[in-house]
Amino acid sequence: MKKLLLILGVIGVGMFFSCNKEVLNKKPLNIISDEDVWKDPALINAYLTQIYYDMPWLGNDCSGNGLSGDAAWNFADIDDVSDESFPQWRDWNPSTAFTYKYGKLTISGGLLDWWGYNTIREINQFIQNIPGSPLQAAEKKSKLAEARFLRAFCYFALAKRYGGVPLITTVQSETDPSATLFPKRGTEQSIYDFIISEADACSSDLPPVISADSLGHPSKYAALALESRAALYAGSIAQFGTVQLNGVVGIPSNLSNTYYQKSLTASQAIIKSGNFALYNGDANKTTNFRNIFLVKNNTEVIFCKKHDANNELSGGNGWCVDFFNCPRPQGWGRGLYDQAYLELAEAFPHADGTPGTLDRTAIQQGLYTIDQVWANKDPRFYATFYTQGSEWKGATLDFHAGLREPDGTIITSGAYNGIAATGDQDFQGTGLGVLKYLDESHDNMAGTNSGWATSAQDWLIFRYAEILLNDAEAAFESGNTAQALIDINQIRNRAGVAPLTNITRDAIHNERRIELAFEGHRYWDVRRWRTAVTDLSVRWSGIRYILDAASGKYQIQIINNVDGTSNIPQFRQENYYLPITIARTANNPNLVENPGYK
Repeated sequence: MKKLLLILGVIGVGMFFSCNKEVLNKKPLNIISDEDVWKDPALINAYLTQIYYDMPWLGNDCSGNGLSGDAAWNFADIDDVSDESFPQWRDWNPSTAFTYKYGKLTISGGLLDWWGYNTIREINQFIQNIPGSPLQAAEKKSKLAEARFLRAFCYFALAKRYGGVPLITTVQSETDPSATLFPKRGTEQSIYDFIISEADACSSDLPPVISADSLGHPSKYAALALESRAALYAGSIAQFGTVQLNGVVGIPSNLSNTYYQKSLTASQAIIKSGNFALYNGDANKTTNFRNIFLVKNNTEVIFCKKHDANNELSGGNGWCVDFFNCPRPQGWGRGLYDQAYLELAEAFPHADGTPGTLDRTAIQQGLYTIDQVWANKDPRFYATFYTQGSEWKGATLDFHAGLREPDGTIITSGAYNGIAATGDQDFQGTGLGVLKYLDESHDNMAGTNSGWATSAQDWLIFRYAEILLNDAEAAFESGNTAQALIDINQIRNRAGVAPLTNITRDAIHNERRIELAFEGHRYWDVRRWRTAVTDLSVRWSGIRYILDAASGKYQIQIINNVDGTSNIPQFRQENYYLPITIARTANNPNLVENPGYK
């Protein structure tokens, strides 16, 4: 009965679609039975809505809903645990990822946890009961495919966290034997095989085009996109990982090419369909890249989590990216929650294709204009970050942190000849705010009293550029460098960057890093490539602009160890898998813990 109350209660949330309001005129909630649910199309839709609500990680791997989801700062956790950014509200830092970033992940867990078997049970019940429902045959077929897609996606969320997990595809009963009620973990290979096969099967029964009143539901191509991504992960794990615990984690290396071929097949099906294209709606390359994330239902969107401007914390479907990540002014006098590392900014090349890495010795000598520091960068740089001199809502952002007087003295408070010693933006972080997904028309002053979760941008779960990147990586690892080069250069051409003349693994990885920055990919990518021990154990840096009062130029300082001297990023070998945790292995003695956690 508790579950039915939740099902009907979530109708007001409207996460993915609105349900029939006639539901509210049905029997009193305390006498609705399971049998009633599967006889009523409106209640069936409400049940499906509940399933989406119970998959909070669809919003950038958030661990929950409301204040634990993308209605608050948790949307940034997946970026902050990687080498992209850190949350820099120093006097109030709620990010859970922030604490685990510094070698503090233990067997107790807490990082990105999602043990989604309650949701999987709901999906299994849905799959079991839909065949006997009064829905038309065509609707039964599509809803069963949708449910199977969601179940496969749940298992992908589990596999990328924990490796092999118990595979449960039927509704368990308390009278089932002990081995069914307390299942062992399957092999990582078997879980990926299930995800890939289910996604492939679902693609045949899901509609190729989603109607306007069902946006936010998966299409045939969303299933293929899941297959493309999951098979790519499996190929990487086989190629770069190690088999342990008799296959509970790791995939045999001789299977890597098999999975890459599956990823290629799915990616090519999307590419050749002609249903999607890289977004090219704006002549200005920077504006064009920004609008991928602001223009709803554009040519690049394959599957998304829908949002509107109604506050999620008051029962609506907005989220909070604008309020937390915007520049000042902001309702709390803060903004700039997520701060990007200088190393990520440097990963963006110049438009002519030359490396974008600063000469850190030279840049800290002499005086520079902002154009000299960041001139001729990849247009995606200006669409991904804001920094000193960036334009925002018709004004120029001022990050300067210190004023250089004519005699060389640097002051950090007060003023000189009417020039303030510091600008109006944060000057204790990295000097690089995150612009991606921000809407300049949003009112960021209206966020007091928990009224901040009103950002209307959809969260892009699958977009066409990722499919090209998946295709490039799988093709390269399979030996087809020509196809990989074609894919990467399509993305660079759209971005306004000179094409590559040859392709390498590092070039593919870097293109993925910059194109998909702050979209929740980087942490999982460096884990599956098995480069995280190196990539995520770095003392990262930021940039500081000191205004020269006489010339209006800037003295540049590199801020080393920007996370703080006591916060030393450390990704350990065992962290390639999250811990199952003591609580779960105590509850089910047949669960074996992941290697390295004691």
